[in-house]
Amino acid sequence: MVRNIIAVIVGIIAGSVVNGLLISVSGMIIPPPSGADMTTVEGINAAMSSLGPANFIFPFVAHAAGALVGALVASLIAVSNRLAISIGIGVLFLLGGAYMAYAIAAPLWFEILDLVVAYIPMAWLGWKIAGGKS
Repeated sequence: MVRNIIAVIVGIIAGSVVNGLLISVSGMIIPPPSGADMTTVEGINAAMSSLGPANFIFPFVAHAAGALVGALVASLIAVSNRLAISIGIGVLFLLGGAYMAYAIAAPLWFEILDLVVAYIPMAWLGWKIAGGKS
């Protein structure tokens, strides 16, 4: 049981680090519009109307990769209930994504894509990559 708890904690940390790193470099790879402040919720909301579809690539990839890596790491560390732990990691990341969908006025197409594809399916994929054993 202790190892499974550690798996969840390490999975959340690993997924969060991956998510944060990808978000932090996203503006260097696909720059936001000139003058947009992408460091605060208010700034992001103010810039939302000037963002193009390309500006949503890295947030989606960051969310999906965070859930995938978090679930993969947790599944590799856990000794039992690996699928449940991996999906649990996906649910935790999904809750964070749902909060961000509430806080940031992103386009509906992005919110649907992000919430439906980036979390639970990627957590399942992380479990599969780890061997798919329960």
